Amino acid sequence: MTDKEQEEEVEAPEGPVENAWAMKIPEFKEEDNPHGMMEESKFATLFPKYREKYIREVWPLVQAKLAEFKLKSDLDVIEGSMTVMTTRKTWDPYVIVKARDMIKLMARSVPFEQAAKVLEDEIGSDVIKVGNLVRNRERFIKRRQRLIGPNGSTLKSIELLTKCYVLVQGNTVSCLGPYQGLKQVRKIVVDTMNNIHPIYNIKALMIKRELMKDPKLKSENWERFLPKFEHKNLSKRKQPLVRKEKKTYTPFPPAPAMSKVDKELESGEYFLKEKERKAKKAAEKRENQATAEDKQKAKREKSFKPPVEKSANNSTTKPANSDVDVQKLKAKIKKANTKKKKM
Repeated sequence: MTDKEQEEEVEAPEGPVENAWAMKIPEFKEEDNPHGMMEESKFATLFPKYREKYIREVWPLVQAKLAEFKLKSDLDVIEGSMTVMTTRKTWDPYVIVKARDMIKLMARSVPFEQAAKVLEDEIGSDVIKVGNLVRNRERFIKRRQRLIGPNGSTLKSIELLTKCYVLVQGNTVSCLGPYQGLKQVRKIVVDTMNNIHPIYNIKALMIKRELMKDPKLKSENWERFLPKFEHKNLSKRKQPLVRKEKKTYTPFPPAPAMSKVDKELESGEYFLKEKERKAKKAAEKRENQATAEDKQKAKREKSFKPPVEKSANNSTTKPANSDVDVQKLKAKIKKANTKKKKM
């Protein structure tokens, strides 16, 4: 091993690692596997009809890009599928999985310039299925639009904070970037579909970015700095104007309604003869008529009754011969005359 290779070789850490994400992974080169692959692997994926025109245009670029890693690619327009496969000269065993992710992203409307970045070691991809997270279609469309934001501003801020490329297409959200960023994007997308606004997660990421700059807060808990989201279960159902009060529960069934025969038995009418029964009914009828006539007569005579006049003793007017202090009146007039003379 030469001195240059020894310098390039990454030293293995001794003991536990504080931050695994900060570790630099050594690059897998062609010299590491000079004999190539023993068996061929193949992956295929279907693409929708509306993507056919674009994929045909960029397919020569796809083939050229995969040729750098000694991979083959095949486009079947009749079946609507893209295929990637290894060759005997392929030296990286994991690049076929990366190539599979690239054609999957291209099928999900990601442009080739972005999808080609997945072939890099530090870049990963994720296709988040959001179609089955919300049952109501209208609610799903509103929450998906909330993720994009006005003029795509929310999506742009997510991309800047996570350093990932994010594309919302149909029932999926495609994203590619650093593995740490992919975790954050998945959390934001799932929370948004669960009715948590993305602004809460965006604020939390911005605060975390600022806290990372301070070395004093490195070993402290950051929960007190992060915004807390509280669900507000506000029922929009209209409440009834009149609420029926629940009756006290009794294990016994309600008493049956009394029949006509039961009522007659209770009053003793059942045991009377037919003539007596008819005579009793006629007497009740005459009594009711008499009371009704009295009421009508009183109502008619009410208008002929004279109104009640007030007595003379109850009058509030003062008598004409009320006592007046003559001396005080004379003094008052004299005082008024002297004022006029002075003026």
